[in-house]
Amino acid sequence: MEHGVRRLFDTKPASMAYAAPMTQTAPLPTPARTSRHDQSWVYLDGEIARYADARLGLLTHALHYGTGVFEGIRAYWNADAKQLYGLRVADHFDRMRKSAKVLQMNLPQSTGELCEITYELLRRNQLREDCYIRPLLFKNIEEIGVRLHDVADSFAIAAMPMGNYVSTTGLRCMVSSWRRVSDTMAPVRTKCTGVYINSALAKSEALQNGFDEAIFLTQNGHVSEGSAENIFILRNGELITPPAADNILEGITREGVMTLARQELKMPVTVRSFDRSEMYCADEVFLCGTGAQIAPVVDIDHRIIGDGVPGVVTCRIQQLYDDAVKGHVEAFRHWLTPVY
Repeated sequence: MEHGVRRLFDTKPASMAYAAPMTQTAPLPTPARTSRHDQSWVYLDGEIARYADARLGLLTHALHYGTGVFEGIRAYWNADAKQLYGLRVADHFDRMRKSAKVLQMNLPQSTGELCEITYELLRRNQLREDCYIRPLLFKNIEEIGVRLHDVADSFAIAAMPMGNYVSTTGLRCMVSSWRRVSDTMAPVRTKCTGVYINSALAKSEALQNGFDEAIFLTQNGHVSEGSAENIFILRNGELITPPAADNILEGITREGVMTLARQELKMPVTVRSFDRSEMYCADEVFLCGTGAQIAPVVDIDHRIIGDGVPGVVTCRIQQLYDDAVKGHVEAFRHWLTPVY
């Protein structure tokens, strides 16, 4: 193999009359590929194995073409109760099943069975802190050729400790120059791996320009969502969030926030389109999602939102959500499943 590589790269043009003799050098050592996840337990295609032993081929279809769907699920540790609570786990797998259908894929077990696998994985990893669960369904054939049909699927779940995905004390955001991908181009209501290149472009643009997060507009100029979060604005005591038609992911946390606001805070919540200038003029703005949780926004495009600090209503929702996901609010205990 070494000689073949040298012949390929050391070929000289025919016009060269002289080539200096090659100096023999020892091959460079290959660094050991280790990960902080290597000894954690994961689920892959019907078996629980160590992360380091769950290997995929270089030609795996999903790696090349983004043909996969995923979910992000949280579990929260309640230190007083010595209990880990899975948050709306079944709801996430139900949504994943819908995403899979769009991409001509099938989850291998029922929602109940997938939940039980998840809880067993959390127990096997002895997680007793806030954590994140990542189910992934993907096309696993190892051949070149882009399509969805007649390609076998693989299914995996990984779990890991996770604190805050973004700051929850006040984000500085920018409206991205990248527009939110349209449902006429890709299925935006799914958590399709390939679609997230849109989010990666926007997020890097924001971070490299000194901001914390990006906010997408649609092709029509309506506010859509963050790079991986839904968005709410508060105007004149009314909570407003974009509709599904503005190419948002229909977030489970988004739905939970609307429920908390209506039931616990007795606030009106409206689902409608709004544009950039209305967002600038909002009394409060916050992002929300499984990863982000409730994240106040204090500045957008160098425009101060409200008083430039997390708003009163945002903070109330944030505290109420935190209490609910850790089992302190009886009315929302049905969201939670004890792991231990």
